[in-house]
Amino acid sequence: MSYRPVLISTIFLFLFAVIGSGLVSFTFDSTAERIADNQRKALLKSLNELVPSDRYDNDIFADTLYVNSSELLGTDDPVPVYRARKNGWPVAAVLAAVAPDGYSGAIRLLVAVNLDGTLAGVRVVQHRETPGLGDAIEAERSDWILGFKGKSLTNPLKKGWKVKRDGGTFDQFTGATITPRAVVKAVHKALLYFQLHAHSLFEQSPDQATDS
Repeated sequence: MSYRPVLISTIFLFLFAVIGSGLVSFTFDSTAERIADNQRKALLKSLNELVPSDRYDNDIFADTLYVNSSELLGTDDPVPVYRARKNGWPVAAVLAAVAPDGYSGAIRLLVAVNLDGTLAGVRVVQHRETPGLGDAIEAERSDWILGFKGKSLTNPLKKGWKVKRDGGTFDQFTGATITPRAVVKAVHKALLYFQLHAHSLFEQSPDQATDS
């Protein structure tokens, strides 16, 4: 009995496996690069919606600090703070805060705070809220999220940082109160974090991190 055909078949199968694995690996690597590039572009777009590029002249991606505050930023993980400066002077900080108590899980936010403590704006970057109800937190679907611009810890005062159903000043959505309630609370806490740490946030170099 000749083993030559079996050996040839085995070699071909091995070669196909090697080539196939190589193609899968190449596709994954090239796709991962495109995904990372698209995510960076989407993030920059959101950052520039909150802090227009003419307000700063530094590399906002490079001038980034990672901070920890599970109580005020909504997660145990370090979160980035993107710092905008003009001629070396602080302009605004964009905190990647989390609303952990959304209806369908965590809601990831960008909360941009001007140096004077007023909000430059808020954007939702990731969520799993109910389509047609909770997804009204997206700027593309509703102007609700735009209402945070110009707000601060004194506008409104603490009792106003709730949805109207809870006695606050922020609108809720018909059939979906939990989602806006979570976002309002998270934004208020992010403002508290900024108030407590604004000075140190802009003093530290990008390779430092703060705990609180």
